[in-house]
Amino acid sequence: MKPSVIVGLIVLAAVYCWLVWGIFSAAGFNTYNVLVAVIAGLIIFVPLWKKFIRKK
Repeated sequence: MKPSVIVGLIVLAAVYCWLVWGIFSAAGFNTYNVLVAVIAGLIIFVPLWKKFIRKK
């Protein structure tokens, strides 16, 4: 992988963690918020995994 892809994925993961932390701190840690965070992570990271990380 190119270094720019690695940096981009790290920045995206950091922003995602910051937003999840914001959800948990504002609305509490419950099943609904965990489900929202997991589904959002899947929507964000699975296509990136398929495009940049998985070997064909």
